[in-house]
Amino acid sequence: MAVQFFVPHELGQTAFAELLNWGRIVAAFALVLGIQSLLRTHIEKIRRQREDWHYSAVAIAAFVLMVVIGIGFGHGEGSGFDWLFRHVQVPLDATMFALLAFFIASAAFRTFRARSTEATLLLVAAIIVMLGRVPSTLLVIFGDTGAGQWLHATMPDVSEWIMNFPTVAGKRGILFGVALGSIATALRIILGIERSHLGGGGGGE
Repeated sequence: MAVQFFVPHELGQTAFAELLNWGRIVAAFALVLGIQSLLRTHIEKIRRQREDWHYSAVAIAAFVLMVVIGIGFGHGEGSGFDWLFRHVQVPLDATMFALLAFFIASAAFRTFRARSTEATLLLVAAIIVMLGRVPSTLLVIFGDTGAGQWLHATMPDVSEWIMNFPTVAGKRGILFGVALGSIATALRIILGIERSHLGGGGGGE
């Protein structure tokens, strides 16, 4: 699949389309296995009445309810499924991400300490990006002065430059590393070197 991006031959395009079809089939089976694993984990927790098992009961009930309503009554605009999604799941997602913001702020406070040159650059870039996303903050800090007006007009462009060039370059490097790691792990599984996914111990010899 990666080769066809570099060798745009008809044979590569055909193989890519065929592999995509295989991927869809594998994804369908993976979805079934994921549902089975989800139900087994929560049912086992309820059966043994482990800590916070009540949340597992709520999770299973919500899962079954959404499936029954979605399959039995449809999931179009104005349906019961759509109402539950908009008025239950979306507010819950918003609440979860709101709580997550506090954990991110705590982690950022510990991470963005200028202990080294790299940490200092990360701290400065983060401040510029945050101020560039909400430039009105600069008017609150500096007031309606010449410096405040200049920063209010300039900071969004600087923030956009950081997001479009240094950030993208770093992200591509990380994605290359993730892709190579995924390929290496897939090859280890295909060749039988890695067996931890079967529920055993670690990898092979």
